[in-house]
Amino acid sequence: MSVLTRPKGLSGAAGPAAPAGRAKRMRTWTPYAFLAPYLALFAVFMVLPIGFGFWTSLHEWDINLPAKPFVGLENYTDLFDPSSVDGGRFWTAMRATGVFTLFSVPLLIVLPLLAALLMNGRFRGRNLYRAVYFAPYVLGVAVVGFLWRFLLDGNIGLVNHYLGLEVQWTTDVPPAWVALIGVTVWWTLGLNAVIFLAGLQDIPRELYEAAMVDGASAWRRFRAVTLPGLRPVTVFVINATILASANMFGQSYLITAGAPADQTKTAIYLIAETGLRQFDMGTASAMSFILAAFLMAASALVFGAFRDRSRR
Repeated sequence: MSVLTRPKGLSGAAGPAAPAGRAKRMRTWTPYAFLAPYLALFAVFMVLPIGFGFWTSLHEWDINLPAKPFVGLENYTDLFDPSSVDGGRFWTAMRATGVFTLFSVPLLIVLPLLAALLMNGRFRGRNLYRAVYFAPYVLGVAVVGFLWRFLLDGNIGLVNHYLGLEVQWTTDVPPAWVALIGVTVWWTLGLNAVIFLAGLQDIPRELYEAAMVDGASAWRRFRAVTLPGLRPVTVFVINATILASANMFGQSYLITAGAPADQTKTAIYLIAETGLRQFDMGTASAMSFILAAFLMAASALVFGAFRDRSRR
């Protein structure tokens, strides 16, 4: 009787149930185990610095002084006060950032796209052509800055010498903006072109063949096949280019040094100067968060403009 009527907890069916439960729990926690190293690094190198930066922006934080009194939102209100010294300097720098971004981003979208369309064709020396376009991007900003400061010098620069000009590319506006935007486009065009090229190669060839069978012209194929196929890549390139342009520092610092009269001093340039030269880390942190808010708004506008409304 004891053999035939064993309790349920000791039945043979209970054996496989426990391992199955453990396996299910392992499957549940396995993704988090793989994510843990990344999440730890993200927390240490992203979340904590952002939190500490915001905390710093709420203080009068001079790195040379032991006392760092809490001032609340005073650093932010000072920046929005047109009569304050920091506010005037900051919005002048934000205007310079806006000018550079407004004129550089369209060029860094249209020209790389045209270059990618050419590089996507079949012709002799195609790989050399791609390498030539991408080569400047491997140079560091210090190399690019010092090289073009020498070439664009108004007195001894080779650009004026060979073109027969007397333009002060580094000390006058608008020539200084032409120099900064031109150098940046020359330097970074290759990266965006390679990204667009990767997107072009992912578009199925059958779509082009079907369009050609229907008698679509080259322009029609570009509008109906190429542009829709590049939508995700275009959103990424536009966002990345806006962020990179709004964070421009090295070119302005090395080529124009913010001249003339700080008109080419960008927001990042001013933030670095305020925090690292004037040791006012509280104001510099507040400037950083205001700039970040503008960039997040710009990214939201880009995503909204390129949202695929056909999926609604």
